[in-house]
Amino acid sequence: MNDTATRPLVSTEELARRCADPDIAIVDGTYHLPTANRDAAAEFAREHLPGAIRFDIDDVCDPDSDLPHMLPTPRLFGEKVSALGISNRHHVVVYDVYGMQSAARVWWMFRVFGHERVSVLDGGLPKWRAEGRPLTDAEHSPVAASFEAGFVPDLVRDIDAVRHTLESGGAQVVDVRSAGRFTAEEPEPRPGMRSGHMPGALSLPFTDLLEGPHRTYRSADDIRARVIAAGIDPDRRVVTSCGSGVTACAAALGLYLIGREDVAVYDGSWSEWGGRDDTPVVTGP
Repeated sequence: MNDTATRPLVSTEELARRCADPDIAIVDGTYHLPTANRDAAAEFAREHLPGAIRFDIDDVCDPDSDLPHMLPTPRLFGEKVSALGISNRHHVVVYDVYGMQSAARVWWMFRVFGHERVSVLDGGLPKWRAEGRPLTDAEHSPVAASFEAGFVPDLVRDIDAVRHTLESGGAQVVDVRSAGRFTAEEPEPRPGMRSGHMPGALSLPFTDLLEGPHRTYRSADDIRARVIAAGIDPDRRVVTSCGSGVTACAAALGLYLIGREDVAVYDGSWSEWGGRDDTPVVTGP
């Protein structure tokens, strides 16, 4: 993996060659929706990539927020990541059990906190397993390291900034939930959420950027074509939103692959917007 600091994706072949490299930190960033009724920590204990550590976005988050897995402060992020044995010298490679769902959230978090040496394993655990590569249930006790976190505010948006963006048209707000959730034809997975979308938001389900049984990313040309077909101008800035700020990061990674390295994520996403009574909601296309 030469000059991987700026490459957002790593193939299974590349990681298999370098997984024992002490400069690489392999991270399982799996998160399950509440409706999945699955235990990511228990699954990790049963099976994970050799040497991998578990990164729980519900632990590395703001403990004082009522919203799910909101960004922590830089100081808390640094403390949590240091305890996981990750330092600023590490190239972090993240995967999840879906191929691509929550791994990009971890990728985005590291970038928000100033660490660009981070990549996602394209195809994740499904592709790794399908190729017969090694898995283990061995416990890995990380040795505490030192990670100093910065902060890149341009990569994150709060609700006030999103309101302003929608009113001003200064950037495109892209909702990456399923089309049914966008139009309110499907219910939200979290109780108390209104259905629909923000007025002026564009719909681009993050799964449209993926292909195949392992949910690997499509080619850059294919991603660009799908972005344009959704009414999104790839030459203008984008703010992505989803259910709780997880798959919005998967779309941000997809847009990164076509040259939009400045995509911001609405951290509160629909858990915040759809859970309040002072935010406008549109139903239908």
